[in-house]
Amino acid sequence: MTTSTRGAAVVTGAAGGLGRAVAAALHADGWPVLLTDVDAAAVAAVAAPLGGWSRPLDVRDEAACAEVAAEAAGAPGGLGLWVNNAGLLATGPAWTHDPATRRRLVEVNTLGAMNGTLAALAVLRAQGHGHVLNVVSLAGLIAAPGETVYAASKHALLAFSLGTLADLRMAGVRGVHVSCLCPDGIWTPMLHDKLADPGALASFTGTLLSPERVAARVVRLARRPRPVVSLPRWRGAQVRLLDAFPRLALALTPVVRAAGRAGQRRQIRRVRADASRPRL
Repeated sequence: MTTSTRGAAVVTGAAGGLGRAVAAALHADGWPVLLTDVDAAAVAAVAAPLGGWSRPLDVRDEAACAEVAAEAAGAPGGLGLWVNNAGLLATGPAWTHDPATRRRLVEVNTLGAMNGTLAALAVLRAQGHGHVLNVVSLAGLIAAPGETVYAASKHALLAFSLGTLADLRMAGVRGVHVSCLCPDGIWTPMLHDKLADPGALASFTGTLLSPERVAARVVRLARRPRPVVSLPRWRGAQVRLLDAFPRLALALTPVVRAAGRAGQRRQIRRVRADASRPRL
């Protein structure tokens, strides 16, 4: 598939972390990429070596999402891909979050992704082809202790994505796809300050991924849409099994705590080793 036939890609939350890696990987794969982020200056700086195409975007603004989709639709080949990556994490028991924090998580992680999806679909359905790729999380597949509000926002996004895909098929729309990528914990600024946080233990229980690895999977998923993909795949199977047996999952909470703390200690050692390594 050539760039001209597959159109442009939009990436939200692209000023840093995973979004930045996704934008770079898509650009390397030949996509013209429109980078968006709430931080206009930061996203413009990231976009500069990738073609310089960026726009400020607060995904909570439905009209702004529609404007970005319309702009991308004007690119050669139209809008080919919309990646909903923008997200927030807050850790700790739900009762420790103030109402504004809970609201912000849902507004960005769930409603923001809904806004992006629906803005993209307004274009893609008219075109008859295209792809929405929602970055969910393993927390969208299981209720992660310590990250319960975050997990709830991601569960809602997963349900919305799969239900929307089913609605498209029921409406006879075959050329428009919705995919969900559910990665394990990713070593980005979202977790950089969580190495001693007991509320973030769930993010360190498995394979801590690099943003580049996840971005490479995004590129593959963009080429071959699938409803739900977990990364790594074995972790998806593991958490789905636990989700199917909630009493077992609750009984294993001490194991999760121990595994997460061990993962935090491993990452602390890696960070220290990287910091002590001579720079060339």
